[in-house]
Amino acid sequence: MFTDEEIAYMKSQPLARIATVDAEGQPDVVPVGFEFDGTHIIVGGYAPEKTRRHYNVLAGNPKVALVVDDLVSVQPWAPRFLRVYGTAEAVQQPGEGAYLRITPEISWSWNLSGQPFGHAGSDVAGPRRTVH
Repeated sequence: MFTDEEIAYMKSQPLARIATVDAEGQPDVVPVGFEFDGTHIIVGGYAPEKTRRHYNVLAGNPKVALVVDDLVSVQPWAPRFLRVYGTAEAVQQPGEGAYLRITPEISWSWNLSGQPFGHAGSDVAGPRRTVH
């Protein structure tokens, strides 16, 4: 499960980046809007059934990586992120349209509190890894 801090971070961010792989092994990464429903990460958008990510999943490549990240500050430098490896399923719901439903398998989060990094006296721990 995601921690309360990780869930709050996901809910505070409007964009993520999702990576999929096509049948020839070519990786593809794109920015996407997303939602977390308490169990799955939902990626929809405008006509998602016509996107490369949707085609890649339907072609039998369900493994995905998703990154939510931002910079709290550039001066001082304060990046933070949540990375998720998971399995995507292409879903078509009447009245809701198409979307990818991602089941998280492993996640890493780092510096979600937004502490400055790399400066004297900074105390930012390494990433937190979770097997879901």
